[in-house]
Amino acid sequence: MRIIGIDPGTGIMGFGVVDIINGKMKLVDAGVITTPAHTAHDERLEDIYDSLTDIIAASKPECMSIEKLFFARNVTTAMTVAEARGVAILAGRKAKLPIAEYTPMQIKQTLTGYGKADKKQVQEMVRLQLGLAEVPKPDDCADALAAAITHSLMSRAG
Repeated sequence: MRIIGIDPGTGIMGFGVVDIINGKMKLVDAGVITTPAHTAHDERLEDIYDSLTDIIAASKPECMSIEKLFFARNVTTAMTVAEARGVAILAGRKAKLPIAEYTPMQIKQTLTGYGKADKKQVQEMVRLQLGLAEVPKPDDCADALAAAITHSLMSRAG
């Protein structure tokens, strides 16, 4: 099974594509979609949609795993990230992908066994699960891979 994981964001959206074959995970592609800070918000959302649509078309995942939002501080940031998340979900649905959603705590619990693990612990588990020499950079990319790995473990895909 091929899964695309998404770490939602407006300025930087992480994505990570993994294959699960006979229970083994393999990195296919990973990176970030960036949009310039001083661009109109609607243009940024369109850019995210177009870029993610291209990534989905090129990598041909069978499902999408996306992080649910959990914000307690900045409402404005939460709203713009929620809009970017909606655009990502739309891109997945337009590609006929089933969408799985996981909270940050579910991702941390699944990867590390501890729902309040720090970023470094999660990133190290991403590195180990995928057999990589180094932790994927930037953090948004590693977080997207964590979402994909979580779905594979939660669904027992492969």
